[in-house]
Amino acid sequence: MPEPTEGPTVLRILLGTQLRRLRESRGISAQEAARAIRGSESKISRIELGRNAIREIDVLDLLTYYGVGTAEREQLLSLAEQASRPGWWHRYNDILPDWFQTYVGMEEAATSIRIYEPQFIPGLLQTHQYAAAVLAVGDIPISEAERHVILRKERQRRFTEGRLKLWAVVEETALRRPIGSKEILRDQLRYLLSLSRKNLTLQIIPFGMGGHAAPSGFSILRFAEPDLPDIAYLEHLTSALYFDKKSDVDRYLLAMERLSIISAKPSETPGILTTIINELED
Repeated sequence: MPEPTEGPTVLRILLGTQLRRLRESRGISAQEAARAIRGSESKISRIELGRNAIREIDVLDLLTYYGVGTAEREQLLSLAEQASRPGWWHRYNDILPDWFQTYVGMEEAATSIRIYEPQFIPGLLQTHQYAAAVLAVGDIPISEAERHVILRKERQRRFTEGRLKLWAVVEETALRRPIGSKEILRDQLRYLLSLSRKNLTLQIIPFGMGGHAAPSGFSILRFAEPDLPDIAYLEHLTSALYFDKKSDVDRYLLAMERLSIISAKPSETPGILTTIINELED
């Protein structure tokens, strides 16, 4: 059984995956399973994809219908109970859209994240002032901005504690873009320069490097639980896309590998950062 600290979002996905396997192993259709819980096929789909909170009574009815034994039933019911608990980010649900709450839940459970970012310093590496400046560029209401900055700091906790590995590939143009002010950018770059953590690999795509096959930023999340696939995440202004199909994720993994190849080596990152910092100071 996974640890409760893996977060309700990932626990829901894991529970849904196991329920789907039970259903398919017994040759039961989604339509038949839906009738067992007095629901629809779309509800079964949402349950099996972990898209929504799952009522424990629905889990119990499905396990009964699938003829699951006592020991496995108790494990899955315990998992359902853990998955129904709100995550720490629940207190921000008034300012976070549902699609981003899903990502925060996955991020909280990931063991490693690979990030390609063409526009800004990745959120998990942002200073307080830089994060506030990035949020100001967007249409975040002033009344909510400070809570968003605090939330971003909370999201960084697992990384700063060494429990999350990051491999970030950032365009040099993002490092030179004066978000807020040159002073804020300089302090942000100094912070990156100070990060000599074993759980961080930072690569920079030099300015002027030729084109590549990644039209926008994306992240790839990996989990400790072997039943959970890697997930590729793409964020838009008003929504996000999540890919867990192996053929899709493999395309993004290949794109990330190609981005890493055209980037400067990680050992060159301090020199690039120092050069930009010196130019800002001049």
